Amino acid sequence: MHILVTGANGQLGREMRLTAVGTAHRYYFTDIVADEDTLQLDITDAAAIRSFVVDNHIDVIVNCAAYTNVDAAESNQSLAMQLNGIAPGHLAAAMAEVGGLLIHISTDYVFGGDPYNTPCKENQKGTPTGVYGHTKLAGEQAVEASGCKHVIIRTAWLYSEFGRNFCKTMLQLTATKPTLSVVFDQTGTPTYALDLAKAIQCILADYEPSAKAPSYAHSGIYHYSNEGVCSWYDFTQMIAAYAGNSGCDIQPCHSDEFPSPVKRPAYSVLDKTKIKETFGIKIPYWTESLKACIKRILTKTL
Repeated sequence: MHILVTGANGQLGREMRLTAVGTAHRYYFTDIVADEDTLQLDITDAAAIRSFVVDNHIDVIVNCAAYTNVDAAESNQSLAMQLNGIAPGHLAAAMAEVGGLLIHISTDYVFGGDPYNTPCKENQKGTPTGVYGHTKLAGEQAVEASGCKHVIIRTAWLYSEFGRNFCKTMLQLTATKPTLSVVFDQTGTPTYALDLAKAIQCILADYEPSAKAPSYAHSGIYHYSNEGVCSWYDFTQMIAAYAGNSGCDIQPCHSDEFPSPVKRPAYSVLDKTKIKETFGIKIPYWTESLKACIKRILTKTL
């Protein structure tokens, strides 16, 4: 297959580049700015997307691109909507035209407005609390409305050895700060981007490209994070422990001690039953994946 990966310089995009090595597929890795490993493609430009898809005979798009700065989205609503809400519709329209598949990455932030304490299922109503969540939900709706073959994957608390993320920030802070306060009243599940990339590879292995097929039997919304549940405080404790950063006194605190322009979901644990049963995916426990990621990060810095 010919596969286009957008946002290829981001956390998930970088992991997709690693998992693509050795496969039989022809990959095209793109981002807003080209470099020696990626091609330039502006996903807000519908005509550019269509040309790229047609010229390169693309069978599948994996959309890893997004505006992900949750706080900054509150004051950059137009840009967030362009990238998160409108651009996925452009990608979906291009795939609908050629009969291809769009794998689109969404977020647990489509939830949060209603109180609940059981894992969120795919058919649960979206109740986002901020611009980021609203624009990501709009992107999902645009993909579904296009009529293209699609797999929408909601994920949460993404981290990796690449780019900026909570894990890398806490590695640095717990190594250099004598004390640290971390919120304990927001609960979810960390997701190692490499595990998500491997799950996407399982979906690609399931998909048989055919422009003549009007639909894909497994089109729909799915949830993926690592297994288990924790708070940001618990997450930080394990990051410090695996890194050997025992000199930092990590204390729990409430969310309202860190004022933010947007209210984050207090509970955003995702139910992964559907993706596991549909694609036969075995999901690692979050601490196992965290340990593996930290080992990679520390190996790189030695």
